[in-house]
Amino acid sequence: MLTRREALLGTATGAAAAALLGSVIATPALAQAKVADIAGLPRVSVDLVAPPFAHPHDQIAKGGPKVIEYRMTIKELPMVIDDEGTTLQAMTYEGSMPGPLMIVHEGDYVELTLVNPETNEMPHNIDFHAATGALGGGALTHVNPGEQAVLRWKATRTGTFVYHCAPTGMIPWHVVSGMSGAVMVLPRDGLKDGAGKPLKYDRIFYIGEHDLYVPRDENGKYKKYESLGDSYDETLKVMRGLIPTHVVFNGKVGSLTGDNALKAKVGETVLFVHAQANRDSRPHLIGGHGDHVWEEGKFVNAPAKDLETWFIRGGSAGAALYTFLQPGIYAYVNHNLIEAAELGATAHVMVEGEWDDDLMKQVQAPGPIPTN
Repeated sequence: MLTRREALLGTATGAAAAALLGSVIATPALAQAKVADIAGLPRVSVDLVAPPFAHPHDQIAKGGPKVIEYRMTIKELPMVIDDEGTTLQAMTYEGSMPGPLMIVHEGDYVELTLVNPETNEMPHNIDFHAATGALGGGALTHVNPGEQAVLRWKATRTGTFVYHCAPTGMIPWHVVSGMSGAVMVLPRDGLKDGAGKPLKYDRIFYIGEHDLYVPRDENGKYKKYESLGDSYDETLKVMRGLIPTHVVFNGKVGSLTGDNALKAKVGETVLFVHAQANRDSRPHLIGGHGDHVWEEGKFVNAPAKDLETWFIRGGSAGAALYTFLQPGIYAYVNHNLIEAAELGATAHVMVEGEWDDDLMKQVQAPGPIPTN
């Protein structure tokens, strides 16, 4: 069992590193001039939106760089992760798995207030893969319960990037307990194909994939714990086996199917943003394709075209554009089909519109094989 005291003591190294980094960062004249420049920029406060959706934003930037302000509260809470009632002692940003998608433009500044309420058990922080320096901000955002920190970083590279919790000595546990999300940094002039032609989307579907590790009892049933600390030792043993009990999209088996299926219309272009902070994944849209795909998630690189399946490296986020051409139910899966069908990595997209017989037609319905 991990006690709250032991968890807090584990942040000592991180705090010392942050103090050292703070002394290095404080370089006089140039730094002061840059801060003065930033102070003159317009500020925009943005309310985060729960996955699988994204907050309102411009695909092409209006005006010059801005300081984009976000406030994010860390929430530790039990979450039911399948239809059998299996409960994970989860650690989350804003109470969702994945954490909300943040969207800015190249040259903007992200200013995040990270809040760790007194009611939580654990210290937390945030490492932005899109940021430069101080362990992605992780060394400057260690917050114990009852604390908050404010971090500002400049979006210098375009693309989709993972963020995740990275507290000293406990990084894997926090990540596979739900603490990851994504940032999208758009080019100021919008997305483009390999020839420089503008690309636009009608909506975003934001998929966060998590591999989860829930201990079982002597009868093979999933165990339930009263607190995070109670779950730590046995969860760590399962994690070290490297075999997840669940691989889920957006926090739960079936979270994006049935009544919760994503919705689109024929003719609409959807940008799928797919983040996986820990393990490799292979997204595939059954019945569709990736018209333009940034597998590595970096918009400075030309997108691949017409992919059937794309590869998301563990610790990264990718993006794929597809224009729906037929109505019906599409399955968006991790094409490790065992993980899709048996462990939960499946979403559905329900598409409305008119069927196009030119693209597909049932010439003959199933029936008896002729004997003559």
